[in-house]
This record gives sequence, structure tokens and C-alpha cells, in this order.
Amino acid sequence: MKPKMQHFLLCLAGATLLAMLAPAAHAAGPVIALSNAYYGNTWRHQMVEAFQAAADEAKKEGLISDYVILNGDGSVNQQMSQMSDLILKHVDAIVIDAASETALNGIIAKACAAGIKVLAFDSIVSAPCSYKLNFDFKGYMTALTNDIAKMIGGKGNIIVVRGVKGSAPDNDMYAAQMAALKKFPDVRVVATVYGQATGSVAQAAVANVLPSLPHIDAVLGQGGGDDYGIAQAFEQFGGAYANKPPVIAGGGSSNFIHWWTEQAKKNGYTTISMNTTPGIGGAAFWLTLDILNGAKAPNYMIMPVATVTAANLAQYADMKPGTIVSPTYTNAWVKKNLLPTN
Repeated sequence: MKPKMQHFLLCLAGATLLAMLAPAAHAAGPVIALSNAYYGNTWRHQMVEAFQAAADEAKKEGLISDYVILNGDGSVNQQMSQMSDLILKHVDAIVIDAASETALNGIIAKACAAGIKVLAFDSIVSAPCSYKLNFDFKGYMTALTNDIAKMIGGKGNIIVVRGVKGSAPDNDMYAAQMAALKKFPDVRVVATVYGQATGSVAQAAVANVLPSLPHIDAVLGQGGGDDYGIAQAFEQFGGAYANKPPVIAGGGSSNFIHWWTEQAKKNGYTTISMNTTPGIGGAAFWLTLDILNGAKAPNYMIMPVATVTAANLAQYADMKPGTIVSPTYTNAWVKKNLLPTN
């Protein structure tokens, strides 16, 4: 019997050591690898946990021989190196949350040419040979932007907090926000910063610009945990915001939902939260396994988003701190919702 593969979970700190993978023959079942370009926020941590939970279940049931998880520092070069190693070791499939929509297309084409199935999800790629499991970033961000603008009466000053720089989701969401705001000429963007979809980064970015800005009526973020960081920046600044924070677009983080709940009790604060669900990591795993087993999947598939409003806010009061609103996606859910029925 061949020895079992080692599992490596590479953490932030720019780790570049790659997992030692098994030889090309996987007699006991396929090997599925996750290449995650960025690991620096709550959303990505939860996404990786969802992938790992699904993979552990599949391995326990004998559906795969092993899996590999590689987390990067957000750079294209590191992810390209990881992908090259995975190709050389000839895993059966690579699930990729990409650092760039286009820069990895060449290495992905090489993986496809080597007979490796590639599924890009969340931060997708444009490589024609890859399957794509995406969110409707433009659609839901357009709706969220419209709602926030209406909540401030269609006029006022706002800050836009962008997400992971260079990623496809950031580009799509920012484009949607700017397009939606054209319908509200009296809403003025007075600052745009990058929050890397991370609470601490978003907090620092907003705190740095607040002293030089006029009164802020609303903030548009991108999720991943940035919402609570934004709220903390205004609490830290104090002043007029102490009793009346701006309308902050929620990104589904439990810490923000808890903060929102407390603010609602104190001063009737209200907003709306929409977020991509990190449970997509599990859905991506099951979908890839189904494809390896012969399922005929569309080249492009869409995942649902989660919405929290004042009407259903109480349902999330008991969420664990440091988590993002998300269901767990099972293989049965994937078969029913993502794969054709005939």
C-alpha cells in the first residue's frame, strides 16, 4: 500500500512550501486540490473550512483518496507556482479561488491540457477550459447600493470601501456600485479606500481618511468582514457618529450583525446586509467531485447570496462571533441546484 498523502494548510505569512502530493496513479479514488490565492480574512477562512469539511466527509466515505489545500498571500506569482506543482504531481482536479481573472489563464490551460479538471469559483478566471462557479456580484451589489442610497434619502456623502485589490469580485462589485450611484446624482463619493474585505484593514483605512472628510451618511463595503471594521472606525472617531452612525452596508459578518442589533436597540439603527456565502467552498468541492464522476456541468454556474434585513435580523442573533452568514451546501444541494436534471 502506498503511504497516505500529507495534508498541508499553508497560512498567511507568505508561506511558499508546497504539499508533497502522491504519484499520478490514484487507485483508491481521485485527489482534489484547493488553490486559494488569499487567506487574509474571515470569509476566506470560513470558505476553506467548508471545503475541508466536505473533503473530510468524502474521504471518510471512500469517495476520494485525498485532498490538498494551498493558501497564498494574494500574489499571482505564488499561486502560479502552486499550480505548477499541482500539475507536475498530476492531481485529478484543482479548485481555484484566483488571484487574478486573467493572469493565471496560461497555467490553467496547461492543467487542462494535462487532463486535470479545473473549477474556478468566487474569484474566477476567464480561461475557457475551466468550469466557473460564481456569484452574481454585479446583480446583488447593484441591489445593495440602491437600497443604501434610498435609506439616506437619495442624497449625502458616502465612502466606498473596495475589497481584495486586483480580484474579479472587487472589479465587478465596484463597477456595479458606480453604475448604480449614477441614478442618485445627489449622493457623492467623498473617499474610496481598499479594505481587502478584512475588518482590521477596513477599519484602519476608514479611520485614516475620516478626519479630512465632511459628515458621512453611508458606507458601501464589499463584505468578508469589512462591515464590522468600518463600524469600529466610526465608533473610534466618535463625535456626531457616537449616537448616529452612518448607514453601513452589511457584508454578512456576525460581529457586524451583533453590532447592528445593539444599535437598533439603542437608537433604531437600520441597514441591510447582503453577502456571498463562504459555504461555496463546500459546494465547489462537491461539484468538482461530481464532474470527475461524469456529471455534465454547465461551464458557468451561479450561487445564491444571503440577505439580512431588519425583518429577519433576530434570526441571526446567536451567530458565533467571527463568522459569516452562510448555509452548508451538501452534495444533494449541488446536484439539485447546480447540475442539469437531464
